[in-house]
Amino acid sequence: MGEDVPVAHLLSVNVGRPREADWAGIGRTSIDKTALTGAVRVGRLGLDGDEVSDTRHHGGPDQAVYAFAREDLDHWEGELGQPIPDGQFGENLTTSGIDVNEAEIGERWQVGEVLLEVRSVRTPCNDFKVWMGRTGYDSTAWVRRFAQVARPGPYLRVLGEGVLRAGDDLTVVHRPGHGVTVSTMFRALNTDHSLLPRLLEAREQGLSLRITTAMEEREKSWQRKAMAKVRAQVVRLPGWTRSLSENTASGHPSWLSSGRSSSRAIPLS
Repeated sequence: MGEDVPVAHLLSVNVGRPREADWAGIGRTSIDKTALTGAVRVGRLGLDGDEVSDTRHHGGPDQAVYAFAREDLDHWEGELGQPIPDGQFGENLTTSGIDVNEAEIGERWQVGEVLLEVRSVRTPCNDFKVWMGRTGYDSTAWVRRFAQVARPGPYLRVLGEGVLRAGDDLTVVHRPGHGVTVSTMFRALNTDHSLLPRLLEAREQGLSLRITTAMEEREKSWQRKAMAKVRAQVVRLPGWTRSLSENTASGHPSWLSSGRSSSRAIPLS
């Protein structure tokens, strides 16, 4: 990219530990973050003082750090009609001066001593919706509203451990150039499946295997839901049901093998 130029900075560094919550899906949550002052050490699995509650859906090296832009929080302030503090969306890093949703998957950021890589996207869940309602915001159809904007913020992998703090510059030190951004990936996996072939095209250019894994996990979920409906509604047609099972048993959607794309979006509640 030529000479590295600081283009953004951290407004806030936020951490949270599991708290009991009868409204959360597993009875506890870490979405309630506290802003830290001073240096914070970042290791392979995230920030010191930050602990994941739901390890089935969150955490791990590819979701070690979550970033959200102050500019996007400002957008939601306008939509919701009241102030939103840094960290309210459960982000570890609240950024300013960079469109984090236009970052490409595989893009790398230097923040303080820490080297981060954009790896995947957040998918909003019901816990997020309930959290917004319990903290005084209008959470009506929150998951759908959040998804429609397609600005979820990225999950980041820690490539170089070290220390960062609020006020540190955020410098883009590598951009892959394949064009698949955080927003594109989110829409492809959640609201506009016609974009999925773009993820495969980018993979041919060296895009992270994380894309393929996410697609396979999502497709398996679709298959389970589809087959449950088939068994419930077409129990008198075992031959047709068996044929459908055979067509989807490979774990790969038929449109991928045939070259066709699907524009049907999964409803988000």
